[in-house]
Order: sequence, then structure tokens, then C-alpha cells
Amino acid sequence: MTRSFDDARRWAELGTDLVLEAVAGFDDEAYDAPSGLPGWQRRQLVAHVAANADALGNLVHWAATGEETPMYASPGERAAGIARGLGMPAADLTGWLRRSAAELAASTAGLGDGEWQNQVVTAQGRTVPATELPWMRSREVCVHAVDLDTGITFADLPADFLGALCDDVIAKRAKAPGPALRLTETGTGEVRELPGDGEPTVLTGPLAEITAYLTGRGHTLTAPGGGPVPTLGPWL
Repeated sequence: MTRSFDDARRWAELGTDLVLEAVAGFDDEAYDAPSGLPGWQRRQLVAHVAANADALGNLVHWAATGEETPMYASPGERAAGIARGLGMPAADLTGWLRRSAAELAASTAGLGDGEWQNQVVTAQGRTVPATELPWMRSREVCVHAVDLDTGITFADLPADFLGALCDDVIAKRAKAPGPALRLTETGTGEVRELPGDGEPTVLTGPLAEITAYLTGRGHTLTAPGGGPVPTLGPWL
């Protein structure tokens, strides 16, 4: 599915709103509860989302000024940002989340057309134009809005975002060993192919469930005959 720059900006704004609404009113007990990601508390997840906004803000600064400003100053800075959230009272953690999101929105709004075309380097070492940043943020906030486990599911996200995310995940998974899959979306009949080992396993289900499966989240898909679906390795 083709995604546009404007699509990505719209999804990033929507996902940010979902995360902020999800944590509104969270106290320390709510933050200490498990998230939908095994081994992650909600507070760790929210700290990660807040730190991601700060890190993407570094890339916006790079695009705006030409001053090389990596997402993270060191390999350990990302982990340090998550750990920072462990010691924060609920109000401070929510404040960091809101402040970092607002600062990122303001800085991206200030980029001109030419600045959006400037090249920056992601934490994974990819050199991309700044126009890629809204897509990076939209993945972060939309997927983690689901991971917060407050009742938001992939079915609550726009279908065009889910389609773009599936295509993005498949493109990444195709570069690593794994099972071959043929994924058919119920309703539309759209088929997505993931190349891999052996004959493709045919899976059919709603787009939201296909997205959940491809991103390593809980899902309802079953293999033909009702058996378990192939196990997938890490996505990111």
C-alpha cells in the first residue's frame, strides 16, 4: 500500500492522541501494571514513547540546521530513557510524555519544504530524508497505543495505516530468514506475500489480526486446519 507524507503526519497525530488519551488519569498503580508487551510495565513503555519523541526531535534539528544530531548520543541512551521512567512519579511521567510530544509537533511544523528533504541518519544507521520521520513516529505511537493494553486494539487504527504497516513489516521481515507466508485479508481479498523458507503457509483473517501477527502481537489467526501459525522472529 502506498503511503504519502501527509498520511504519515495524520497517523502520527492520531497515534499521539491515542497514547495521551490512554494514559490520562494514570496514577502510579496504573503505570506499574503490565503492558501488552511481555516484560514491560506501562511506565517503561510510556518512557520509551516520550524518549522517542525527544530522539526524533534531534533528527528534526539536524534537518533544520544541518548540524549532525543523532537520535541518541550513545548506544545506552535509549535504555537510559526507559530506565528514567521507572523512577518518575505518575504526574511527571505523563508530563514528560505530553511535553515531548508537543515539542516534536512544534519542531516538525517549523520545517520548510526544502528542510524536509534533508538527509538524516536513524538509530538503525539508515540514511533517510526527514520526510520519513512522521512515518517512524506514527509506527511508534500507533503500535504502542495498542501495547498499553487499555482497550485500544489494532482494529481501532485506520485501515490505511494498518495496510502501510503490514507492507513495511513484510519488507523488513523479507530480509531475514523465516517462514514463507501468504496472507489474505477477509473482506477485501487483498493478498500479501512474505517470501521465506518452504511452501507458504496460507493465513486468512481481518487486516487488524494480520497486522497484530506480523508485528508480533496477540492475534486470532490460525493455520489451515486450526493449528498454530508459524512463529515469527523479532520485527525491529
